[in-house]
Amino acid sequence: MIDFEVKTVIGRPVGEVFAYVTDPAKLAAWQTNTVAAEQLDDGPLRRGSRLREIHRGPGGRELVSTVEVTELEQNRVFALHVLEGALQIDARIAFEAWAGGTLLRFRAHGHPRGPMRIAQPLLRVVLKRQFAGYCAKLKQLLEAKSS
Repeated sequence: MIDFEVKTVIGRPVGEVFAYVTDPAKLAAWQTNTVAAEQLDDGPLRRGSRLREIHRGPGGRELVSTVEVTELEQNRVFALHVLEGALQIDARIAFEAWAGGTLLRFRAHGHPRGPMRIAQPLLRVVLKRQFAGYCAKLKQLLEAKSS
Protein backbone atom coordinates (compact mmCIF):
# COMPACT_ATOMS: atom_id res chain seq x y z
CA MET A 1 0.00 0.00 0.00
CA ILE A 2 1.13 3.53 -0.74
CA ASP A 3 0.44 5.86 2.17
CA PHE A 4 2.32 9.03 3.02
CA GLU A 5 1.79 12.56 4.27
CA VAL A 6 3.63 15.78 3.48
CA LYS A 7 3.21 18.77 5.79
CA THR A 8 4.04 22.28 4.64
CA VAL A 9 3.61 25.63 6.37
CA ILE A 10 2.82 28.41 3.90
CA GLY A 11 3.00 32.02 5.02
CA ARG A 12 -0.34 32.99 3.45
CA PRO A 13 -3.94 32.96 4.76
CA VAL A 14 -5.91 29.70 4.55
CA GLY A 15 -8.46 31.15 2.13
CA GLU A 16 -5.78 32.18 -0.34
CA VAL A 17 -3.98 28.81 -0.18
CA PHE A 18 -7.26 26.91 -0.54
CA ALA A 19 -8.37 29.01 -3.53
CA TYR A 20 -5.04 28.46 -5.30
CA VAL A 21 -4.88 24.70 -4.67
CA THR A 22 -8.47 24.10 -5.79
CA ASP A 23 -8.13 26.07 -9.05
CA PRO A 24 -7.49 23.56 -11.87
CA ALA A 25 -5.98 26.33 -14.02
CA LYS A 26 -3.19 26.78 -11.44
CA LEU A 27 -2.28 23.08 -11.08
CA ALA A 28 0.48 23.14 -13.71
CA ALA A 29 2.17 26.06 -11.92
CA TRP A 30 2.91 24.07 -8.77
CA GLN A 31 2.76 20.44 -9.87
CA THR A 32 5.68 20.65 -12.24
CA ASN A 33 4.99 17.45 -14.20
CA THR A 34 1.45 18.63 -14.98
CA VAL A 35 0.96 19.92 -18.51
CA ALA A 36 -2.71 20.92 -18.12
CA ALA A 37 -5.83 20.37 -16.05
CA GLU A 38 -9.43 21.16 -16.86
CA GLN A 39 -12.78 20.70 -15.18
CA LEU A 40 -15.03 18.40 -17.23
CA ASP A 41 -18.35 19.65 -15.88
CA ASP A 42 -19.95 23.09 -15.62
CA GLY A 43 -20.38 25.27 -12.58
CA PRO A 44 -18.23 25.73 -9.53
CA LEU A 45 -15.94 22.94 -8.37
CA ARG A 46 -17.88 20.65 -6.01
CA ARG A 47 -18.00 17.11 -4.70
CA GLY A 48 -18.48 14.86 -7.72
CA SER A 49 -16.79 17.26 -10.17
CA ARG A 50 -14.41 15.56 -12.56
CA LEU A 51 -11.12 16.86 -13.84
CA ARG A 52 -8.94 15.78 -16.74
CA GLU A 53 -5.24 16.09 -15.98
CA ILE A 54 -2.38 15.66 -18.42
CA HIS A 55 1.00 14.84 -16.88
CA ARG A 56 4.47 14.52 -18.35
CA GLY A 57 5.58 10.94 -17.81
CA PRO A 58 8.83 9.05 -18.35
CA GLY A 59 10.49 9.95 -21.64
CA GLY A 60 8.26 13.00 -22.04
CA ARG A 61 5.24 10.85 -22.79
CA GLU A 62 1.89 12.42 -21.85
CA LEU A 63 -0.23 10.54 -19.32
CA VAL A 64 -3.91 11.42 -19.01
CA SER A 65 -5.85 10.98 -15.76
CA THR A 66 -9.47 11.50 -14.86
CA VAL A 67 -9.97 12.47 -11.23
CA GLU A 68 -13.08 13.08 -9.17
CA VAL A 69 -13.49 15.48 -6.28
CA THR A 70 -14.50 13.33 -3.30
CA GLU A 71 -14.39 15.99 -0.60
CA LEU A 72 -14.61 19.76 -0.79
CA GLU A 73 -15.10 21.83 2.33
CA GLN A 74 -14.30 25.52 1.91
CA ASN A 75 -10.94 26.44 3.47
CA ARG A 76 -10.68 23.04 5.18
CA VAL A 77 -10.42 20.01 2.86
CA PHE A 78 -9.93 19.15 -0.80
CA ALA A 79 -9.77 15.47 -1.78
CA LEU A 80 -9.50 13.66 -5.11
CA HIS A 81 -9.74 10.09 -6.33
CA VAL A 82 -8.01 9.03 -9.56
CA LEU A 83 -10.67 7.20 -11.57
CA GLU A 84 -8.62 6.54 -14.70
CA GLY A 85 -4.89 6.82 -15.04
CA ALA A 86 -1.56 5.12 -14.62
CA LEU A 87 -1.90 4.90 -10.84
CA GLN A 88 -5.25 4.95 -9.06
CA ILE A 89 -4.69 6.77 -5.82
CA ASP A 90 -6.54 9.03 -3.40
CA ALA A 91 -5.19 12.42 -2.36
CA ARG A 92 -6.49 14.57 0.49
CA ILE A 93 -5.30 18.06 1.30
CA ALA A 94 -6.27 19.56 4.66
CA PHE A 95 -5.84 23.26 5.40
CA GLU A 96 -5.41 24.63 8.91
CA ALA A 97 -4.73 28.13 10.22
CA TRP A 98 -1.18 28.16 11.57
CA ALA A 99 1.06 30.78 13.12
CA GLY A 100 1.32 33.42 10.41
CA GLY A 101 -0.23 31.33 7.67
CA THR A 102 -1.51 27.89 6.71
CA LEU A 103 -0.52 24.35 7.59
CA LEU A 104 -1.15 22.23 4.50
CA ARG A 105 -1.30 18.46 5.04
CA PHE A 106 -1.12 16.49 1.79
CA ARG A 107 -1.90 12.80 2.20
CA ALA A 108 -1.91 10.19 -0.56
CA HIS A 109 -2.87 6.55 -0.32
CA GLY A 110 -3.78 3.71 -2.61
CA HIS A 111 -3.14 0.15 -3.68
CA PRO A 112 -1.23 -0.21 -6.95
CA ARG A 113 -2.59 -2.94 -9.21
CA GLY A 114 -1.10 -5.22 -11.79
CA PRO A 115 2.59 -4.73 -12.57
CA MET A 116 2.64 -1.55 -10.45
CA ARG A 117 2.21 -3.72 -7.31
CA ILE A 118 5.77 -4.96 -7.62
CA ALA A 119 7.12 -1.40 -7.61
CA GLN A 120 5.02 -0.37 -4.60
CA PRO A 121 7.90 0.27 -2.12
CA LEU A 122 9.77 2.37 -4.68
CA LEU A 123 6.58 4.19 -5.75
CA ARG A 124 5.90 5.24 -2.16
CA VAL A 125 9.36 6.82 -1.86
CA VAL A 126 9.28 8.45 -5.30
CA LEU A 127 5.76 9.83 -4.91
CA LYS A 128 6.44 11.22 -1.43
CA ARG A 129 9.55 12.98 -2.71
CA GLN A 130 7.65 14.24 -5.77
CA PHE A 131 4.75 15.65 -3.73
CA ALA A 132 7.09 17.18 -1.15
CA GLY A 133 8.64 19.03 -4.09
CA TYR A 134 5.21 20.13 -5.32
CA CYS A 135 4.31 21.45 -1.87
CA ALA A 136 7.63 23.32 -1.68
CA LYS A 137 6.89 24.87 -5.10
CA LEU A 138 3.39 25.84 -3.91
CA LYS A 139 4.91 27.50 -0.84
CA GLN A 140 7.45 29.36 -2.99
CA LEU A 141 4.79 30.63 -5.42
CA LEU A 142 2.32 31.77 -2.78
CA GLU A 143 4.86 33.38 -0.48
CA ALA A 144 6.41 35.24 -3.45
CA LYS A 145 2.98 36.83 -4.07
CA SER A 146 3.21 38.61 -0.71
CA SER A 147 6.61 40.19 -1.41
